[in-house]
Amino acid sequence: MLRRLHHTQPDDFAFTPANQAWAEAQITKYPEGRQASAIIALLWRAQEQEGWLTRPALEHVADMLGMAHIRAYEVASFYFMFQLQPVGSVAHIQVCGTTSCMICGAEDLIGICREKIAPNPHELSADGKFSWEEVECLGACTNAPMAQIGKDYYEDLTGERFAEILDELAEGKVPVPGPQNGRYAAEPLGGLTSLTEYDSGKTQYNASVQRAVDIGDTVKRIDGTEVPLLTPWLGKPGKAAAKPATKPKAAAKSAAKPKAKPAAKPASKPRGTKTTTKVARKPVAADGKPELLKKARAGGADDLKQIKGVGPKLEKMLNTMGVFHFDQVASWRAKEVQWVDDNLEGFKGRVSRDEWVKQAKVLAKGGTTEFSKKVKKGGVY
Repeated sequence: MLRRLHHTQPDDFAFTPANQAWAEAQITKYPEGRQASAIIALLWRAQEQEGWLTRPALEHVADMLGMAHIRAYEVASFYFMFQLQPVGSVAHIQVCGTTSCMICGAEDLIGICREKIAPNPHELSADGKFSWEEVECLGACTNAPMAQIGKDYYEDLTGERFAEILDELAEGKVPVPGPQNGRYAAEPLGGLTSLTEYDSGKTQYNASVQRAVDIGDTVKRIDGTEVPLLTPWLGKPGKAAAKPATKPKAAAKSAAKPKAKPAAKPASKPRGTKTTTKVARKPVAADGKPELLKKARAGGADDLKQIKGVGPKLEKMLNTMGVFHFDQVASWRAKEVQWVDDNLEGFKGRVSRDEWVKQAKVLAKGGTTEFSKKVKKGGVY
């Protein structure tokens, strides 16, 4: 297949501050004079940022690594994982067309792509939201047919379910990846025949899918802000992107004002409890809507991503709704939980399913959960 740069190109390219810091850190993995070894990693991050590899992006990466531009072109045109033309703004669909998937119905999936997206591979849909291509084996033969969308596999597909997934993505929803026929992972369709004592109920989904669900947005491209930038090969943190100035704590604000009756300051509490204010609980509203805030209390919002099931996208949605603090979530009663569950567009049922209230009660008191420990260590986002 002839792979050439797209005929329409932007004027320039630059990494975002977070991605620039990440790219510079990757280069330090290699000894002086061997920086070109980072070419695939940096091209991939450029593609994640833009959706596809533009000529300015290729040349920018080549310049960072001290390479001739043609060398970057050679790498990008050789590896099919690099997209050399614009892709859908929502998702680029990769349908496996190799033997197992083809036998099990991949042709039906490709037909749906032609019908719902565009007649030919690598063409944008009319609304610019989707593009598609047929790819070689993606290694999920037991769960054929399958397609890769974003970072995740959608397996055990039927034409009907595949069409539904495309419709859900078009509506801004994020379908749960993994097997689509009820399978937990890749066990026999008739059920386990060995290792029958294995408890697949430890998590709702298999590990790969559970991770995707915890993130909350599987089609979101990597942007450099997911986890703290670390360079363990140097034995120290990497060069992180600039962070906004830390907000002054409520205690610091009030320290300048003398109080009529000074009282001993309580012992400092872990982050997440500094803004808790105890108030008399009001009756549940007739419609179940909980008390919401116009903005976070003094001292800043709590890191709601410490609640399992709340990813960056959901945290932003909750903040927009008026939820900023653990104690807000901890105070929700059954009818209020139902109201929030019903109003989380694209994430309905998440509050009750992942037991947010139970987790928030621990976090609001300054405690930690196994999941919040992972978040604080930078092992989740």
